[in-house]
Amino acid sequence: MLKSLTRRISCGLTVVLVAALAGPAPASADSYNGECGSGYGVVNSASVSGGTVHLTYNNSNGRNCVVVTRSNPGSAMDMDAALKRSDSTSWKTDPGSFTTYAGPVYLDAAGQCVDWGGSIGGAWVVRNGTNCG
Repeated sequence: MLKSLTRRISCGLTVVLVAALAGPAPASADSYNGECGSGYGVVNSASVSGGTVHLTYNNSNGRNCVVVTRSNPGSAMDMDAALKRSDSTSWKTDPGSFTTYAGPVYLDAAGQCVDWGGSIGGAWVVRNGTNCG
């Protein structure tokens, strides 16, 4: 939709301003779209071939969450989201065949470093010892 505004300037000139009015741009498919739920905000992210891994945190409950989103959703493909405390050897994961995103994977880790990552179609990215406190 276009909206035209006409304004007369004091020297007698008329200026016509045209502005495009539209709703917000649609979110890209690989942007974080609130998949972890209310109260979670992105605190870190990493590109992976075909999308993005998002690390989120909820200040009110001290929980982290990881979601892997695809740039171009389509037919289902192997994906995984992974998260653990850096001082642990036990990963929480969500492997499967997904069309849009993998996860969410949650972990209580207030004040602790986390290792997190994800995969799309076998391509992995992992970040170790981040977001400490």
